[in-house]
Amino acid sequence: MRASFVSSEVVNGLRRNVSMTIAMILTTAVSLTLLGGGLIVVRKVEQAQESLRNAADVVVYMNENVSANDPECANEPCAALRSELEQASGVQSVQYLNRQAIFERATEEFSNQPQLQELVRPKALPAALWVELGDNVTPQAIKKQFEGRAGIGSINDQSQFVRNMVNKLNDVRDGTFLIAALQAFAALLLISNTIQLSAFNRRTETGIMRLVGASRWYTQLPFLLEAMVSGIIGSVAATGLLMVLKEAFLDGLMKPLTNANLLTAVSYADVAFVAPILVLVASAISGLTGYLTLRLYVRI
Repeated sequence: MRASFVSSEVVNGLRRNVSMTIAMILTTAVSLTLLGGGLIVVRKVEQAQESLRNAADVVVYMNENVSANDPECANEPCAALRSELEQASGVQSVQYLNRQAIFERATEEFSNQPQLQELVRPKALPAALWVELGDNVTPQAIKKQFEGRAGIGSINDQSQFVRNMVNKLNDVRDGTFLIAALQAFAALLLISNTIQLSAFNRRTETGIMRLVGASRWYTQLPFLLEAMVSGIIGSVAATGLLMVLKEAFLDGLMKPLTNANLLTAVSYADVAFVAPILVLVASAISGLTGYLTLRLYVRI
C-alpha cells in the first residue's frame, strides 16, 4: 500500500468537505475541552481528598486561660481532656498545639496572603487539640461528647467544610462530563455523516479501484484516517482552549480556594497531564466511529 497515495487521498477528502470537516473539528474540540475540564476537576478533587485525609477531623480549641497558661498541656483541665480524648473510642491520635505552634501553622497556610500574615499574632490564637478519627466514629460524636467541658472554647468539625467542597466539585465534574457526553454524541454523528458524504462523493473513484483489484480495506483506509486526523486536530484545539480557559476563567474562579490552601491552582502541568488523554480519546472514538460507519453504512 502506497503511503503517498493514502495521505493524498486523506488531504483531498478533508479539502473537499471543508465545511463538514471544520464543523467536526469544532464539535470535537468543544466536547474534548469539557472532558479535559472534567478530568482536571477530578485531579483537584483527589488533591482535596488527600488534604482531607491529612487534616485533623476535629479541632478542640482551648479557652483563653488554658491557651495563655498551659503551653505544654501538662495541667488541668487540658491534661485530663487530652487523656480522655486519647482513650475515647475511634480516636486514632491527639496532638496538642500551643499558641506558638498554631501561629507557625497559620503563617505557613497563609504564606501566599501577606496581608493576613501581618494581622496574625500568637496571642490572638487559641491553643488546640488536633484529633484524628478512625472510620468507626464521626466528628459529631466527639463534638457531642466533649462540647461545653471546662477548658474548651469551641470544637470545630474540620473535615466538614472540605467534604462539602469535594461534593460541590464532584457536582461540577458530573455536570461537565454530562455536557461533554452530549457534545461527543453530536461529534459522532458529524463524523459518521462526513464519512458517508465523502464516500458518496468519491464513489466513482473507489468503484474503479475495486474493479482493478484493490481490497476493501485499501479503499476504506483514507476515509478512516480522515476521521482520525480530524479528531486529533480537535484534541489539539481542545488543549489550546483549556489553556485559554485556565488564564481567563479557572484561575479567578478557584482563587478563593487556592488562597485558603484547600486546593492547588490549576497549572499548565494539569493541562499537560490531560492533553495526551484527549488525543488518545479523540483518536480512538473517531477511528472506531469511522470503522463502524464504513462497515455498516458504506459499501465501497
